[in-house]
Amino acid sequence: MEAPKVARRRSTFLAPVWLALLAFAALAIASVAFWTRATTTTIVLVRHAEKQLGTIEDPPLTQEGDERAQRLAGLFGDRSAVGAVQAIYATKTRRAQATAAPLAARLGLPVAIADDPPGALARRLRREQHGGVTLVVGHSNTVPQIVAALTSRQDIPAIADDDFGTIYVVTVPDVGRASVLRLRY
Repeated sequence: MEAPKVARRRSTFLAPVWLALLAFAALAIASVAFWTRATTTTIVLVRHAEKQLGTIEDPPLTQEGDERAQRLAGLFGDRSAVGAVQAIYATKTRRAQATAAPLAARLGLPVAIADDPPGALARRLRREQHGGVTLVVGHSNTVPQIVAALTSRQDIPAIADDDFGTIYVVTVPDVGRASVLRLRY
């Protein structure tokens, strides 16, 4: 018996074109979704304020250090401002905690302990504070290392032993390179 003459066979000539259009549409939708959710994380890093010199292992701040901590709170303490600090991290030393305390009190924020190694802390900040503005109070030997880890730059200058007024503002976008701004207060 022979096959009916009305049977048709489908042509697959346009299948690659349709598949390419479908793949392009999916890529376009994924790109738009990624782009609209992409953001920038801003991390402000400072060294603790002036500490009392003495024989104790974890000295408190001097009067000048207390005044510097108050200036820091004045700089970043406006909760209603655009780009307000949303999280504060500091090492567990008395001088770092005392430097962060006026700003934390002014904003009503807790101070998270940041005793991770610099590279691990940089990853933690990017993960926990994604898209936010964060202040980190560290030490002369850790702040430049954290900045270098956030920006992938190796030319971050060391902080001198008598330098307590340097601020680094690091912006880390989801797409593109991180940038750093060095200021004094």
